[in-house]
Amino acid sequence: MTTTTTSTSPAPQQYVDGKLGPASGGATYPILNPATGLEIGHAPDSTADDVDAAIAAARRAFDESDWSTDVDLRVRCLRQLHAALLEEKDAFEALTTAEVGMPGFMMGAAGFDVPVAGLAWVTDLVESYAFETDLGVAAPMGIKSRRTVRREPVGVVAAITPWNVPTQINLAKVGPALAAGCTVVLKPAPDTPWVACELGRLVAERTDIPAGVFNVVTPLSNEVAAVLSTDPRVDMVSFTGSTATGRAIMVAAAPTLKKVFLELGGKSAAIALDDADVSSVAAATAFTACIHAGQGCAITTRLVVPRDRYDEAVQVAAATMESIGAKDPADPGAICGPVISAVQRDRVEAYLELAIEEGGTFATGGSVIDQDGFWIEPTVVSGLDNSSRLAQEEIFGPVLVVIPHDGDDDAVRIANDSAYGLSGSVDSGSLERAKAVAARIRTGTLAVNGGVWFSPDAPFGGYKQSGIGREMGVAGFEEYLETKTIAEPA
Repeated sequence: MTTTTTSTSPAPQQYVDGKLGPASGGATYPILNPATGLEIGHAPDSTADDVDAAIAAARRAFDESDWSTDVDLRVRCLRQLHAALLEEKDAFEALTTAEVGMPGFMMGAAGFDVPVAGLAWVTDLVESYAFETDLGVAAPMGIKSRRTVRREPVGVVAAITPWNVPTQINLAKVGPALAAGCTVVLKPAPDTPWVACELGRLVAERTDIPAGVFNVVTPLSNEVAAVLSTDPRVDMVSFTGSTATGRAIMVAAAPTLKKVFLELGGKSAAIALDDADVSSVAAATAFTACIHAGQGCAITTRLVVPRDRYDEAVQVAAATMESIGAKDPADPGAICGPVISAVQRDRVEAYLELAIEEGGTFATGGSVIDQDGFWIEPTVVSGLDNSSRLAQEEIFGPVLVVIPHDGDDDAVRIANDSAYGLSGSVDSGSLERAKAVAARIRTGTLAVNGGVWFSPDAPFGGYKQSGIGREMGVAGFEEYLETKTIAEPA
């Protein structure tokens, strides 16, 4: 396999208090192309002083400017940012493929188009949103009073984002936070700092967003970044990433009782009931598990099928994955590209070894691909039940586990027998039957008979250890608001 992914974007720079530039200490770290393992640039290694300056700037901008109160200003600035993103779409998409290893076909969905549309959607929302509601007159404790409920911005938001779909998650946090009137410090994952830096560049060069309202810092060290969860000047932490890191952020934020939004891991089940077209469900689920090398928290990575159709489902899923293969993400036909890094490749490989230890069989795949870059064969694992670690733990690679069920109740039991509760799907020959099963599954999103829930106006988030709160939709916007009730004599 040859890889041709390149980028001609400007060198990434951090963005602090209205200024683009290098880290204060001058240090950088390499950004690698996941398809080749080669350097494509160097990111500024933001220092503790840089992070402190970003927090201070965001605090000052919130407390001393009119950003939090001037809705018209926010609408104008967000429309400017939206227009800039659309104008630089091609360059942004090329950079994303180079830095993230994301196949080009994803740009029409989570890679670019949907998150940019989401920025426009939340801007339209804030333009018409009722920040104040009149509760009318009442006489609590005999005192006649008029009550008003106001929705006000939380304050300074630390937005901490992962590497898998960075533009989508960056904008899903930054857009609603800025629209609500908050100020933001964005800290992307060290694997994918460049697209976040480009967002800072667009804000600096193409919008009227005041200095300090939006900041981007790119420290390599987790210790340097950790202050975003502990600093009392930060009012809220909005984090997407692993459940383990989410727990650590909750602990770090607890002493100052910050508001915390967490969108965490998933191990979602795709259920085919006994009257479903099992072959079609198996093919669709295998395809989904290959998208972006399986690096998506909401991807269905457990295929739960009727026991008497198990062998058929395994065979179809394996044939589907074999037809997809792993390809250069710059190839127009690529579905499954590389994983993000050597660390992630080795992590997935360890799970493949565990599959054999647990008694599983590879219907296809099962190995690291021996070439430059970070590649895993699309893999179908059979012969394991839902108690196996491979069926219980999030792998974040192109690995699908096929599990048999013995009827609707058993399928629901299997789907819910997970620490996670992020997403899933149910397919049946009867829409009503599928909806009845979906109603019993404890996850934040569900696709029924091929329906699609991913949209800017639809809330996304999880039950159980998949997180706290919702992103996108009105619910996602309101995560960045506080509620104040005011009473006056009537």
